[in-house]
Amino acid sequence: MASVTQLGYVGLGVSNVEEWEHFATDVLGLQSNGIDSDGNLSLRMDEYSHRFIIQPTGKDDIEFVGWQVTDEPALQEMAEQLRQAGIEVTEGTDDDNKSRRVEGMIKFDDPEGTPTEIYYGPPISFDRPFNSPRAIGFVTSEQGLGHVVLHVEDLDRTVKFYRDVLGMKISDFIRNLVFFHCNPRHHSLALIEAKAPKKLNHFMLQAQSMNDVGTTYDMVLDREMPLTRGLGRHTNDHMTS
Repeated sequence: MASVTQLGYVGLGVSNVEEWEHFATDVLGLQSNGIDSDGNLSLRMDEYSHRFIIQPTGKDDIEFVGWQVTDEPALQEMAEQLRQAGIEVTEGTDDDNKSRRVEGMIKFDDPEGTPTEIYYGPPISFDRPFNSPRAIGFVTSEQGLGHVVLHVEDLDRTVKFYRDVLGMKISDFIRNLVFFHCNPRHHSLALIEAKAPKKLNHFMLQAQSMNDVGTTYDMVLDREMPLTRGLGRHTNDHMTS
């Protein structure tokens, strides 16, 4: 059975791409690749050419999620697993592959309608090292981008999909919240059963030090940006955020 190996990239649809570029670079410390002719912004946080693609859709929500597999045979095996599960799969075109800078990809919607991409041949930028405008770094490598938490209406159905079709393992659960891993990171995906106006609950980036978390927290306070929660330690993965 083929399994995804990491959270490779995330697409976000936003109301103001320019504001997102300032926030991502000045506060989060991501590196901007600039805004292209279609108005899309791509952002780096490591050796990958992009980990985020920001699109001017006005939705202020997740647009797509990209999961990585090891190679082309794994991608084809994954496509067959999806088809056997009754999921309609579209092969990525040459333009799709070029846009994501991958060797090959497939596209489909998960059971909750979230556009999902699985690819092989990661978009690594060998000639341009990552250069954070804040001189901070992130824990990625085999652990991937970090994690995403998505709202779902049918938790049981969606859990079975990510476990039995995409090959992810359940790390643990808290009431109506289920955590999945596909590498050494405690979870790359979490699903929370809730009726919500947006699909995305949050995404997490792991900084290399508590100092980086603290200085980012100070910047948020200094800029009077809205905070939903203050600093605290998570009970399952022991992250401080």
